[in-house]
Amino acid sequence: MTAHSARTAAEVVDWRRRVFALYAEVRRADDPEEAHELWRIERDDLMARHPATPLLEDDRLLFEGLSIAPYDPDWRFELPILPAEPGRFEFATGTDGVVPFERVGVVQIPDAGSLDVWRLTSYGGGLFVPVRDGLAGRPGGTYGGGRYLIDTIKGADLGSDAARGTIVLDFNFAYNPSCAYDPAWACPLAQPGNVLSVAVPVGELYSGS
Repeated sequence: MTAHSARTAAEVVDWRRRVFALYAEVRRADDPEEAHELWRIERDDLMARHPATPLLEDDRLLFEGLSIAPYDPDWRFELPILPAEPGRFEFATGTDGVVPFERVGVVQIPDAGSLDVWRLTSYGGGLFVPVRDGLAGRPGGTYGGGRYLIDTIKGADLGSDAARGTIVLDFNFAYNPSCAYDPAWACPLAQPGNVLSVAVPVGELYSGS
C-alpha cells in the first residue's frame, strides 16, 4: 500500500468514526428536532472540511451548506419489521467487489407505502433501507437515484428495538449517497421495493443535474 493510499484509508476511517459518533448523539437526544439540527450542522462541516468529503473540488469551494428541509415530526416513525418474501440483489463496486444484500423484512409507512429492509450478507453485516420518492429527479426535489434512511454498517442508524422487532425511520434524516456528488463513487440505490409514489419533502434535497 502506498503512503497516499494509507492516508486516504485513514481519512475514510475518521469520516466513519465521526458519522458513528454523530448518530449516537442523535439516538441519545430527547428532542428529535434538536437532534436533526445537530445532524445538519455536523454533515455540513464534514462535507465542507473533511478530507474524505464526496464533494468535488470545485463544488467544495462554493459550498455553503446542504439543502435540508425543515424538520417535520409527521415523517418520524417507529415501525415493526414485518415478514417479507425472500429477496436478494447484488451490487458491483469498484473497490469492494460484488456486495450482496438479502431482504429480511418490510415496513409499512403510514399513508405512504412500504419499504423493503435489506441486510448486507458479506463481512460486517448491517441493515440497509434506501428510499426513492415521488420527488426524485425533479427540479428542487430529491436525488434521482434515491436517498438512504438507514445504512448501519456506515453508522446511519436511528435506533431499533430488538425485543419488539421495530426500527426507527425518520425521513427527516434521509441523505444523499456519495455518488450524488462524485460519480467516482459506486452506491447501491433504491430497489423496486424501496420506491414510494408519494412525495417525501423532508431530509436532504438535491439541486444537482
